[in-house]
Amino acid sequence: MDAFTTGLLQRIRATESDLTRARETGDDFLVEVEQSELDDLHRLAAEHGVEVGATRV
Repeated sequence: MDAFTTGLLQRIRATESDLTRARETGDDFLVEVEQSELDDLHRLAAEHGVEVGATRV
């Protein structure tokens, strides 16, 4: 796995964790921000052929 793929997958996992935390605390604005970031990361992964798997939140 190259550095780009590793970094992208790490960012996805971190963003998923942040999204979960935002949902748990009821921070609707932060949920929107984190979901948008996660959507962007998944789009970037798809554009570069990075298999993310079934980790979507």
